[in-house]
Amino acid sequence: TGSSDPYCIVKIDDEAIIRTATVWKTLSPFWGEEYEVHLHPTFHSVSIYVMDEDALSRDDVIGKVCITRDMLAEHPKGYSGWMSLSEVDPDEEVQGEIHLRVEVQGSRRLLCCTVLEAR
Repeated sequence: TGSSDPYCIVKIDDEAIIRTATVWKTLSPFWGEEYEVHLHPTFHSVSIYVMDEDALSRDDVIGKVCITRDMLAEHPKGYSGWMSLSEVDPDEEVQGEIHLRVEVQGSRRLLCCTVLEAR
């Protein structure tokens, strides 16, 4: 139909911790959802998977972004901007970007993640 039913899953070290709402029938979803999560001191990465909900079969992975602990350390005031999606399956071509704000606050290791939109 030329559109998707996208939602996002946020994982910390491959453990799914957040699922956004599904935005129906669009290639330019807006979520505007903000989350706060306590990080384990030894965490390695935060990954955001953009998914396409499918009622009849398994949901498809559109693409993902991965933000490593080192990338967060390079941006002490947090990262905000568009990030290109990368493929999960090496045989699939991925196009698209996701707009995120990600920040780790203080010694409490509190991750503030805002999933804004995608295109």
